[in-house]
Amino acid sequence: MSATEAPASATTTTGQQPHAIAAALARGERPARPSALSTSMTFGWRALLKIKHVPEQLFDVTIFPVMMTLIFTYLFGGAIAGSTQDYIAYLAPGILVQSVLFITMYTGATLREDIDRGVFDRFRSLPIWRPSALVGMLLGDAARYTLAALVTGVVCLVIGWRPEGGLMGVVLGVLLLLVFAFGLTWVWTFLALIMRSQRAVMGTAMMILMPLVFGSNIFADPTTMPGWLQGWISVNPVAHVVDAVRALMNDTPVGGSMVWVVGWSAALVAVFGSLTMWKYRDPR
Repeated sequence: MSATEAPASATTTTGQQPHAIAAALARGERPARPSALSTSMTFGWRALLKIKHVPEQLFDVTIFPVMMTLIFTYLFGGAIAGSTQDYIAYLAPGILVQSVLFITMYTGATLREDIDRGVFDRFRSLPIWRPSALVGMLLGDAARYTLAALVTGVVCLVIGWRPEGGLMGVVLGVLLLLVFAFGLTWVWTFLALIMRSQRAVMGTAMMILMPLVFGSNIFADPTTMPGWLQGWISVNPVAHVVDAVRALMNDTPVGGSMVWVVGWSAALVAVFGSLTMWKYRDPR
């Protein structure tokens, strides 16, 4: 008799378990769904914590800007401007732009690494605003861009740069640069989603950045260049950024450069931000 009753009792207990679990879950109020801002800030903090645990990631925002500034100033200063003191006045805003823009491509490389490890597949399963993982990552990287700009500016000041626009002009120039860097970063995030390796993302980003950065007015006055190169510089978005940043920092009229920079930034976010969100929602 007891032998036959035991299985029935076990079956009854097993059948009651789902009801008990459902009742336990139903107790109390369901937590409110986190807002888009809070989840984005959380992922931004995650990006900063990654730097804390892997401090080698700061090499590109500390050592790289210092090396580039010193090399170009002392290698070309005498040949182009006659002295490093005169050249740094022209070079400083441009080298600041170069330092920040080269760092933006590491955002795509980091995203590709997270995708390869399966981290973003877990993020997609969370009940949060879907783009918050990407937006938060970009917000965290904005701190790296700011640090790179600060390091470059300090180095330029040490070797003799004295911006006519003062502190306010420098701050406005850096803010404008960060706006453009934010727009450009969406290009690298899209590449990270469509390419299959971190190395491919880095190689493609470098191939895009090289003609934009070195085929610009960062290092020399375009009027000394061939006509075909001047034509390219006139439509180069990086040259527009350099013109606007240089004008703000030197307290000269900005002209239409500001409009170009804002327009380029908005276009990059609209096009590549939309493509990134589309690919992120449907990774197939």
